[in-house]
Amino acid sequence: MQKLRFGPAGKPYDMKSGDYVRAIEIISEMGLDAIEYEAVRGVAIKKENAEAIREKAREKNVIVSMHAPYFLNFASPKTDTVRKSVERLIRAVDAASWMNAYVVVFHPGYYKGHSNREDALRQTINSLSEVASYIEQNSIRGVFLSPETTGKDSQVGSLEEVIAICKEVSPCKPTIDWAHLYARSEGTFITNIDEVIGVLERVEKELGREAVDPLHTHFSKIEYGRGGEREHHTLAETEYGPEWSIVCRGLKEVGVSAVIISESPILDRDAIVMKKICEENC
Repeated sequence: MQKLRFGPAGKPYDMKSGDYVRAIEIISEMGLDAIEYEAVRGVAIKKENAEAIREKAREKNVIVSMHAPYFLNFASPKTDTVRKSVERLIRAVDAASWMNAYVVVFHPGYYKGHSNREDALRQTINSLSEVASYIEQNSIRGVFLSPETTGKDSQVGSLEEVIAICKEVSPCKPTIDWAHLYARSEGTFITNIDEVIGVLERVEKELGREAVDPLHTHFSKIEYGRGGEREHHTLAETEYGPEWSIVCRGLKEVGVSAVIISESPILDRDAIVMKKICEENC
């Protein structure tokens, strides 16, 4: 049976103090049932604190994901940069296993330093194999590496590249950031329901049912310029795209389950709006 879960990228917008345990309580009271732990500046959480998140999430039936540090570049021509990227992602995987975060979302890297995009993608896959080996050797279960579709044309992370990474790196499932797909195409993609359906069907066809059970996704409105992403915006800012109703209708028509993480500047507020639109208008 299809299930759509909604929640914020981080703690609720109006939360002035408290940890993620309290954040889970708050979003549950709002009727939300997903949260993405933001480790984008680094992974510093202690094991006992992560385990407390795990227990509270189980109690409240909230699914947890984690966003790894931004400072990763698995395509870098610099050996030290790749080594540090591997170390940081491994720390994120460990923390995710403690808190039962089912995916570790990350940005794969950049094309800079390579003569073509294929070489950058190949190095990314080769670099990630060390993280995959760590997961296997340490018998870590239930945590997927999750390369995210990226919003800038300078970044490894087109839909095709994310699928290619997941085909060769295991365990892996993609994070489909609808705003990034829109921005990367400079507003020419994710403009109608058929394009949304095409993404969903391609992911399932090429990566299998596990990739969409559930599919991990991000959404917000987004501003773009030449080269792609500039800034995320709220759903109320109608001058920006993509349209959430299009994405929601595509999800419902294909029938896949999904976790929808709001990356709007107002986080949980727009997660609630997205949930309401899906329930009432799609």
